[in-house]
Formats: sequence, C-alpha cells, structure tokens
Amino acid sequence: MRLSCADEMLLLNGCPGVIGLAAVLSGERPDVERVRARVVERWAGLERMSCVLDRSCGRGGCARWVVPGPFDPVAQVAEARTTLDELWARSVDRPLADGAPPWRLFVIPDATHGGDFALALVAQHALLDGRSLATLMRALMDDPGPAGGPERAVPLPRSGLRAAGRELRVMSAAGQALPTRAPGETYTSVAVSELPAHIVRSARRQPADGRGATLNELLVAAVAGAVRARYGPVLRWRERDEPVYTAVPCDLRGRGNTGELGNSLTVVRVALPVDVDGPVARLRACQAALAGVPDRAAVHATVLFPAAEAARRTGPWVTRLLNRRGRHSCFAATATTAMKWPGGPSTFQGRRLVRTVGLPPLQHPGTVSFALAQAGDAFTLTAVGNAGPDDASRLADAVVTEFETWARTATPSVL
Repeated sequence: MRLSCADEMLLLNGCPGVIGLAAVLSGERPDVERVRARVVERWAGLERMSCVLDRSCGRGGCARWVVPGPFDPVAQVAEARTTLDELWARSVDRPLADGAPPWRLFVIPDATHGGDFALALVAQHALLDGRSLATLMRALMDDPGPAGGPERAVPLPRSGLRAAGRELRVMSAAGQALPTRAPGETYTSVAVSELPAHIVRSARRQPADGRGATLNELLVAAVAGAVRARYGPVLRWRERDEPVYTAVPCDLRGRGNTGELGNSLTVVRVALPVDVDGPVARLRACQAALAGVPDRAAVHATVLFPAAEAARRTGPWVTRLLNRRGRHSCFAATATTAMKWPGGPSTFQGRRLVRTVGLPPLQHPGTVSFALAQAGDAFTLTAVGNAGPDDASRLADAVVTEFETWARTATPSVL
C-alpha cells in the first residue's frame, strides 16, 4: 500500500514521530496474557495494525506499507517495568524499529495519576494519528461503544482557488521558534500535569459575557499566555516582526468513517496572540482565529491535499521540499491538541477508566507540543519540549496557571 500524503509527510519530516495515548485504570492489574487476548480479539481484524514499513521500494528512498501477516501479540504487547511518565520520557525521541508493525502496547504496573495501572499505546505517527489512538484504546474496553461520536462532517464543500492561495500564503509565511539559551542547543523534556475539573469548568465560562470557550480554544489561549510568561513579548526575542505560530490538528473524518485508522488529518497554522495583554483578551483573540479553522481545513482537504498527491507522483522530492520549507520557516513553535475520550465511562475487564494521558510528538528544535486529554471529569496535560532543559515543565505549569486565572475571573470581560 502506498503511503498517503499525510503518512509520507510525517515519515520524512526529520522528527522521531512517536505519539502515544494511555488509559489509566483502577483495580488489580490484569495478567499480560489476558491483555494480549483482548488485543487479538479487538485488533487482529484491523489491517492497519499489521502494516510494516518497507523502505526498499523504488528509487529515492520512497516507502510503502506491506502486510506480511498478522501481528505477533507477544512482540507487540509487553509489560513495562516503569512508570507511565518514565515510559513517555524514554519513548518520545526513540522511533520504533522497522521490521514489525510500528506500535507497541505496554501494561504499566505503576501508573500514578489516580489509578493502579495503565495500558499505554505507543506508535509511529506515520502509522496512526491521535484520533486513531483513541479509537483503538476505546475498542479495547469491555463495551467498545460506537465507532465515533457526533463529529462534524468533513470535508466541507469544495473551496476555490482564491481560498487555496490565501491558505498557502499563511502556511508558508515565516515564523519564529521559541528562544533557546544557545542557538542549536536544545533538550528533550516531557511533563505531565493534572488539571482539576472544577478549574476547567470555571475556565470554560470565559469570556463571561460571551458564549463560553471550547477546550481547544482554552488550550491554545493558555499556551499563548504560557509562552508570554516564559519568554516575554515576541518583539523582545530577536527583534523580528514575525509571529509565533501553533499547529492545530484537524480531523478530516466524516460521519461515515469516524473509526477509520491512519492519518486522516491536516494541520492548520494559527498565530498565537503572545503580545496581547491579559488572559481573557488572549482567549478572545484565539476564539476569533480558531473560528476560521474548519473552513481552512476544508481548503486542505479539497484543494491542497489533492494537489500535493498529484505533485508527489513525480517523486519523493516533493514531500522533502515541503518538509524542508516548513523546517526553515519555523512552521510552528508549538502544537496544541485537545483529545476527548470517545464515548462515556469505560472499563477494561472490569477495571474502571480513571483518566487518559496523551503523548504528543517531539518536533523540531525550538518547539514544545501540548496535548490536553479529557476522560469524563479528568483532564491531563502533557507537554513535550525540544527547547530549554526544563521548558516543558515550566510551560506546562504556566498553562495550568492560565486556567486558574480564568477560573478566578468572575466579572464580565472587557474588549
């Protein structure tokens, strides 16, 4: 099977490309053989889970997916003698080896984060996107539930060439990376923080005189505030009049294929309002910017992706050119993903789901990625940094502070 355009972009972007999702559960940890039996029962019929990357085909280093046979549950499902946080830290910069399906499911005896153990799925992003991870983990539960929730139908109506031109200009504009102590000197770091449910509920009522905020809007605005708190206004960084962008993933699955595995997504580039004063004002600015994201994602799905698919048939150099352009222009200093557990309360072999914890990918130097995972009333933030030695932790703490500030703001906000 030929890699899709999204698969190939993720494979060739020069990053480790490891992502993950963990289900933290309460109760006695099940034997690994019982977990393997459930994995075979629920995943063996999914062709994507048996795909192996073959890099030997054709010229120029192109690759394809092959299915040499069903995956081996003994090789793919293992017990990890580590905590969940330690597993995330050691996995994020270590790509999974070729020769086997690029995913692993770990049974973690010491999960912390309010549970007794965890099931942690780690995969190469070229194989699966974040929505796929959630679909797969939900499928392991006692009641798998429907394939997906009431997501918006995409792609949206076909966009014109004028809209495509505007989007290309935004996606190719120069941006800034996060400041580092020394040019080229960056460190990998991972931080996991829990957000109390009452703080998130109160924050979602902001702006107090508006419609309230979505979890995605809150996350993007909180990251903007965290970046300002950590590094100061953008104009102080390098005296360059270039914005700081965040990458916002957009699911392109429609109502008829919500359970589709793979990379059915695009990324929309949104300028962070780092130089806007005040948490509520930054939230308003993010709401205005994110309001146009669905239409912009439709441009990707109906114009840009088909054009890229047609162009890359001439050779893998097209994908490499696009990736190189994104790297040099600092495509996004941050990435922001809000992940909601599909369906209601869940159990695994009678063990109750307590929370989910995401692992966003490690990006290029000068970047930090954020994933805010929700399962019921449990909210968990993961930050993955490739910047200063403690930037993931400091920025995660600053994001939590932004939520706490919104939660304390009871009076109507002012434009």
